[in-house]
Amino acid sequence: MRCCKFFENTIVLWLAAILVSCGGRGEYVSHQGFTEGTTYKISYSLAAAGESYEEDILQLLQRFSESLSTYIPTSLISRINRNVPDVEIDDYFRTVFMKSAEVNRASSGAFDITVAPIVNLWGFGFTSDAPDINPAKIDSLLQFVGMDKVRIVGNKVVKDSPGVMLDVNAIAKGYSVDVVADFLKSKGCKNYLVEIGGEIVARGVNASGNPWRVGIDRPADHAVPGQDLQAIVTLDNKALATSGNYRRFFERDGVKYSHSIDVKTGYPVSHNLLSVTIVADDCITADAWATVCMVSGLDKTRWLLADHPELDALLIYSDSQGDYQIEITKGLESAVSQ
Repeated sequence: MRCCKFFENTIVLWLAAILVSCGGRGEYVSHQGFTEGTTYKISYSLAAAGESYEEDILQLLQRFSESLSTYIPTSLISRINRNVPDVEIDDYFRTVFMKSAEVNRASSGAFDITVAPIVNLWGFGFTSDAPDINPAKIDSLLQFVGMDKVRIVGNKVVKDSPGVMLDVNAIAKGYSVDVVADFLKSKGCKNYLVEIGGEIVARGVNASGNPWRVGIDRPADHAVPGQDLQAIVTLDNKALATSGNYRRFFERDGVKYSHSIDVKTGYPVSHNLLSVTIVADDCITADAWATVCMVSGLDKTRWLLADHPELDALLIYSDSQGDYQIEITKGLESAVSQ
């Protein structure tokens, strides 16, 4: 398992401008920036006129990154990966780890945050190494992959081997969206949209008084993000995450290698499912299950969605003629336009 999300996968159709006054809905504030190696955009109505929570949100995102970013050498997860002794976890780490274990069990192991050594070997991870397509190395690293090889005991992570490493990039962005959304809710905001790296939570309405709308990019290698849309999803107090194999890949000797890794084989997956958008009650769930489906392929994804009616999905795949096809679960039919 491993499927990075990039902000190009989805684009919010922003209908609220900075400091828009909107009658009974109050004043809206929007701001954007960079975090977790990607972009964020946040828009919300103020509970009290003249307030802004931009600095609070920046501090919140910084603390989150200091816990779970594998790209920060001093972060909690980076120190755990380096086997620094006596590292104590925080609530962010615990929440992501426990959710990862839950989805790992529910997906029969398709979602697995211990895939980090394999992801790094293929050049898609948090190291700067070039891809190394070496069957012997892949086989040797598979011994360190598996959620049964790591656990939380008290406030510490216990590994079966120092070679076990964690990569939570397929779930952490979704959780960070939930963290910011929960913060806005705690401040009395009733209408807001939080988007980080394409993962989204939408509550209430935008500044025009309409539900928030999100565009899903056409999954073509050279499509212009935000301009070539495959579909538009109206979000009604839900979270959304999208995964796709069409932006992060490399080609070698005429073979295209995607960044979605099958933890059972150690190799990138190869199938006709191009993009998966999951809509759920919270973004940590949507993020993790979008990854599961992208790794699993079309047929298995259909079975997984049938077993999890709490999830809705928009699937984009290529048919036998190479044309794009869309499949939408019943709960999303009225929310999707093409």
